[in-house]
Amino acid sequence: MLTAATGHCGPPDSATDGSHLDHIEPVRDRVSDVYVYSAAMNTVIRNRVLRAADPDAPAPTLYLLNGANGGVDGSWYDETDVADFFRDKQVNVVIPVGGAGSYFTDWAFDDPILGHPRWSTFLTGELPPVVDAAFHGSGADAIAGISMAGTSVFQLALAAPGRYRAIGSYSGCVRTSDPQGQAFVTAAVGRQRGNAFNMWGPPGDARWAANDAYLHADRLRGTAIYVSTGTGVPGPFDTPEGARGDLLQLTWQLLFGAPLEAVMNMCTRELQERFQQLGIPATFDLRPTGTHSWRYWQEDLHRSWPGFEKALTS
Repeated sequence: MLTAATGHCGPPDSATDGSHLDHIEPVRDRVSDVYVYSAAMNTVIRNRVLRAADPDAPAPTLYLLNGANGGVDGSWYDETDVADFFRDKQVNVVIPVGGAGSYFTDWAFDDPILGHPRWSTFLTGELPPVVDAAFHGSGADAIAGISMAGTSVFQLALAAPGRYRAIGSYSGCVRTSDPQGQAFVTAAVGRQRGNAFNMWGPPGDARWAANDAYLHADRLRGTAIYVSTGTGVPGPFDTPEGARGDLLQLTWQLLFGAPLEAVMNMCTRELQERFQQLGIPATFDLRPTGTHSWRYWQEDLHRSWPGFEKALTS
């Protein structure tokens, strides 16, 4: 369900629920891998953290979620310029690693392959107080995600009202409980060999509707929202140069990323209509071209950052 545990700051680098900072491994200047123990999942989660420009001053936090692979094979840090883009900005950037096929939600039942996913509890209740205590967090948070996580950011905002001042959804499909949405979610989870019935129950279970942000969009009033998608029509990054000479990647973008983005475009337009019907302010960046791929998401992040920054510092 959408209800998530609420985390509160306890002792330094810990939360009162038992989650805590396990250890930190430096990667490079102001970049570290921060390992946080999740009491809900009874495991240690790795998070790539980019420190604010002034690490000794309070800073808001931007959480960046990876897609269906959980960042194990390509992540925000590896595939985009986030390290350089945020180098001079007063914000801590946190990129959790893991959660493949989980939709970053709390599952109703354990899964034989994906285990005991409780990502909503971790992201909204366990991780933030640990990050804020360890890295001078100001308590102001935003969250953005791609593809599968472009759905999850809405669900997480509903699960923890007031946790995020801003959310960004890049190439996501928010509607999940109608037949098309259920089929899409089931396929995305199945690609990681998980069973979506273990997540929200069988088709028709009330959990599907409870986790459908399209149905509960009215509860997002007051949150700064940025949503973007391409159309699937090849664009500037769907060339050998745009794919940085990786012809295998380019082939994937054209054969699979193009039709996938066309579906995302349709979902996004439905969400835009829903927001307009409800009178909820939101920024929709509907690009005329572009496939389901990282170079476009990098641009989406750049374009959405001014709005995130305003929400985080106001």
